[in-house]
Amino acid sequence: MALCEVAGCGSSLLWPRVLLFGDSITQFSFQQGGWGASLADKLVRKCDVLNRGFSGYNTRWAKIILPRLIRKGNSLDSPVAVTVFFGANDSALKDENPKQHVPLDEYVANLKSMVRYLKSVDVPENRVILITPPPLCETAWEAECLAQGCKLNRLNSVVGEYANACLQVAQDCGTDVLDLWTLMQKDSQDFSSYLSDGLHLSPKGNEFLFSHLWPLIERRVSSLPLLLPYWRDVAEAKPELSLLGDGDH
Repeated sequence: MALCEVAGCGSSLLWPRVLLFGDSITQFSFQQGGWGASLADKLVRKCDVLNRGFSGYNTRWAKIILPRLIRKGNSLDSPVAVTVFFGANDSALKDENPKQHVPLDEYVANLKSMVRYLKSVDVPENRVILITPPPLCETAWEAECLAQGCKLNRLNSVVGEYANACLQVAQDCGTDVLDLWTLMQKDSQDFSSYLSDGLHLSPKGNEFLFSHLWPLIERRVSSLPLLLPYWRDVAEAKPELSLLGDGDH
């Protein structure tokens, strides 16, 4: 006899989801100590945290693939929160890195297009969190570029223009925004320790990002229950009463 026939299968558990959409800083966020891994740990048994980071991608490419990642009509595809974290590649200098560079006005249009698309698939603005690119440590990143046989292909002042544009998009679209570029440079502090190579986050930078992102995520997940009962609350004599009932939390 099949297992579910013996147990009298309960209803399927719908596991809420948080979607992290971005470039390499998102893709690498599940590494040890990464900000995405910290989110997943914090939300265990409440939410799945999905890493949809694509190293090297810009908003031009992100806009194309977003409909392949999330579609309308599937309850599993309706996340409780979505982070959209692009700009580190869009802001690359056109002359030195034309493949990744996206002009500022197109970057703005692409971000707005993605927010509109999310709304069209039942992810309203109040579930979306835009994240600006972090500041760029030019000396460290130049060393990386030289090691790869190319010139410095990004400037912190230019990254700042994209960060400001991201803030404006959030204001225009009514989403939350995490201004990483400004926060990491607050009070003219040395932000180089937040970065591993001048561009990507170090362990300290991952911790910094998580500490500022968590309050924005928590606001969206605070009412979610723990899925399935705490083990001490499972009925000992007939556990299926606890594990298959409506009161799964």
